[in-house]
Amino acid sequence: MNAAYPATRLRRPRATAWSRAMHRETVLTPADLIWPLFVTEGANVEQPVASLPGVSRWSVDGIVARAKEAVALGIPCLALFPNTPAAARSADAAEALNPDNLMCRAIRAIRDACGDSIGVLTDVALDPYTSHGQDGLLDDAGYVANDITVEMLVGQALVQAEAGSDIVAPSDMMDGRIGAIRAGLEAGGHHNVQIMSYAAKYASAFYGPFRDAVGSTGVLQGDKKTYQMDPANGDEALREVALDLAEGADSVMVKPGLAYLDIIWRVKQQFGVPVFAYQVSGEYALIEAGVAAGIASREALVMEKLIGFKRAGCSGILTYHAPLAARLLGA
Repeated sequence: MNAAYPATRLRRPRATAWSRAMHRETVLTPADLIWPLFVTEGANVEQPVASLPGVSRWSVDGIVARAKEAVALGIPCLALFPNTPAAARSADAAEALNPDNLMCRAIRAIRDACGDSIGVLTDVALDPYTSHGQDGLLDDAGYVANDITVEMLVGQALVQAEAGSDIVAPSDMMDGRIGAIRAGLEAGGHHNVQIMSYAAKYASAFYGPFRDAVGSTGVLQGDKKTYQMDPANGDEALREVALDLAEGADSVMVKPGLAYLDIIWRVKQQFGVPVFAYQVSGEYALIEAGVAAGIASREALVMEKLIGFKRAGCSGILTYHAPLAARLLGA
């Protein structure tokens, strides 16, 4: 117990910058950041995403340049998402299994340029490859069929691992996919490829700008509520995490981040495993809109939110503000 005022003055340690730093409970470093990047076809291509100010799609050569930038900033990992051309999308998502698809070419290019100096995390889901925009294959009734989708996801994870992915991150929310992917990776000799499971991924309104970035806006038929979680549910998230850990996930993710800090906290407290959050596109866009409206500085808003994720229990955060934050933290 603390002594009473005035023997205890909680403002005393806040009086100077050095003292505030010494008493700081939560520490954020560039090593806590994962930088999501969007890959597109072509060469020397940068396509700004209108709904994500400051974010672009990059051709593979541009992705390599961003990888080198990340290494210099101390960012340990990139997360890649492909903007698959419409002509390569199909109902059966066959392009997901192409070992020379956009994602695999980007993985190999980063690995050739940077070696093991940076980690590569790759999205495992079929929505960048389906003509209907769903994360899985549809049955005759138009329902996303779980088990045949899982078979495709295993194949997708394997081509990414063979291209050099360090972490495969299933974002599809199909039942049983973590165990199936883990078994496939083990059988394929990819014993050290990690699985970061999107274990608690909610059917959120904050994903809109991301769909613009990967070319899914206007493609998606229906919604994703039959597999992504109801935002009202918390206990269900713990069940999802428990299942994924039992099936072989090395780490888990909560997505989106800011509206689900309670879920991050509960997962960390109950399981004590590495928990990551995705500060999703809508969250990023709201910060940028706030900056444009003059409510606060970009730097202050970004750092306060990232510290909030860490304080809630995150081992790391996927954020489009990663290079800005890394520069601020390295200053």
